[in-house]
Amino acid sequence: MQSSPGENGGASSIAVERITWYHWVVVIIASCGWLFDCMDQRIFALAREPAIKELLPDAVAPAEETPAEQKKREELRTALVRSWGGWATGIMMIGWATGGIIFGMMSDRWGRVKTMAVTLLVYSGFTGLSGIARNPEEFLIYRFLVGLGVGGMFGAATTLVAESVPSHVRAIALGSLQALSAGGNIIGSLMSTYIQPGQAEFFHGFSGWRVLFFVGILPALLVIPIMFVLREPERWRLAKQKAREAGGEAQRVGSIPELFRHPVWRRNLLVGVCLGLAGMAGLWGIGFFSPELITGALKAQGEPQSVIDMVRGRATALQDVGSFLGMVVFTIVATSLGRRPAFFGAFILCLVMTIYVFNNLKTSTDAYWMLPMMGFAQLSVFGGYSIYFPEIFPTRLRGTGVGFCYNTVRYLAAGFPPMLMYLNTMMVNQGVEEPFRKAATYLSAIFALGLVALIWAPETKGQPLPED
Repeated sequence: MQSSPGENGGASSIAVERITWYHWVVVIIASCGWLFDCMDQRIFALAREPAIKELLPDAVAPAEETPAEQKKREELRTALVRSWGGWATGIMMIGWATGGIIFGMMSDRWGRVKTMAVTLLVYSGFTGLSGIARNPEEFLIYRFLVGLGVGGMFGAATTLVAESVPSHVRAIALGSLQALSAGGNIIGSLMSTYIQPGQAEFFHGFSGWRVLFFVGILPALLVIPIMFVLREPERWRLAKQKAREAGGEAQRVGSIPELFRHPVWRRNLLVGVCLGLAGMAGLWGIGFFSPELITGALKAQGEPQSVIDMVRGRATALQDVGSFLGMVVFTIVATSLGRRPAFFGAFILCLVMTIYVFNNLKTSTDAYWMLPMMGFAQLSVFGGYSIYFPEIFPTRLRGTGVGFCYNTVRYLAAGFPPMLMYLNTMMVNQGVEEPFRKAATYLSAIFALGLVALIWAPETKGQPLPED
């Protein structure tokens, strides 16, 4: 294979650079690593509420209470469960951010392939252990440890693909990696229709949510092709050799301070952080609480838990189909029109669709057609992250930069799930009608941050990967 223009500076090599079988293998294996990562994330989103319900001690009901008092007690119990769910999500995101830092630097220093293998074992192993949690605190610890692995996989997988495939198909390869991740979400959603998380004794005395987490350990088998088939990109090896030959400059590989010292990388880092925060907070702080939205809507209609579990599984699977299409469309728009126009349209859609869905979803039919539209909008920007973030940092800092933009912002975004539930609880105590919907509406303003960040975002369409 001939070197890409980003490697030798020549533009003419694009016409003669061939796509080989190994390029396909890299994209497929890296996509599977991120796909199974997203499967575990979806399992958590669907199992979160029934898990907390079972692990949280139930308050003893008074001997005598009026229907109004019973309704208030049930509302407060639901608010408490959702509050713990918000903290579980926030804790996982903090682990995600921490893993993004640790494994981002490991990716630049030790290699993309080794980092992928370690993160895979971490997130799949602790997903399985989440199924043996005995109390909410223990559940939160396991979610933090899962987050460590989740945070490292994305940066390692995207930088491996960005540095391995020919430059003229880089955007398509990276967009495909992110779009295919929706398949992991779909698998997790469909599994929940057979292994219903709310079922008390699904298998040998284990609740459905526990069995779902046990299944989440199976992706660890992917470590075999990762270690025996993939190899480190030539770009990374050359950058590593160059840093080693520089002697005292070697520490600049995978250095977070270096991202802030250089004015261009500092600007790109801040742009990436703002773009990342807008999408992360909107998705994890609002969009991925669609199962709770469905539960509230169907309980108001008197539907049993088995029906609620089935609708949640099917509707979130359709939400993920919309997510896949959103990332595909973003990739097409970003490739043809540019990265900035694609992000602009995507964030506008996020703002409009999130507010609409959280205020209008009332029935199972609504869930089946509304959630795909919200998924299309909210996940489209994630297709942009996989394309754009590797394009705004040099090789020696790429894994660190991508990890910082995609994962470290979760320290900030981690506050949004608890914030959503705090607003919900506060409105419940104040007697506000449909407090969960209103809280989600207020937090949707975070999508505007992504629009503001585009003012300073550089356009990378048609440009080689940057070097310094």
